[in-house]
Amino acid sequence: MVDYVISKYNYWIYIVLMMIGFYGMMGKRNLMKKLIGMNIFQTAIILFFISIGVKKGGTLPVFMEGATRAADYVNPLPHVLMLTAIVVLVSTTGVALAVLLMIYRRYKTLEENEILRSIR
Repeated sequence: MVDYVISKYNYWIYIVLMMIGFYGMMGKRNLMKKLIGMNIFQTAIILFFISIGVKKGGTLPVFMEGATRAADYVNPLPHVLMLTAIVVLVSTTGVALAVLLMIYRRYKTLEENEILRSIR
């Protein structure tokens, strides 16, 4: 049992990264720190999906002599979907940075408490 848990160390790393990102989003009051937490969380999810798409002994998903069964090929779908997720991650970050810049110009701070106090 211990050997099985140790052999899946990459999944434990992803869980730790997800929890760090979740803490950054929920536990911090600075909006930039929340954005960094969101990026860490999204990156952990992308790494998780890429790692579940790996198959030991699998070949490229291109027809090759000697590998005629579908089980011999690596499924390219998780990798392709994660390319799309990376594009979403970058665009979300860009829009969020633009919004943070506008918030900072208006309120002169990125602290959530101070922004809410000045709105009231």
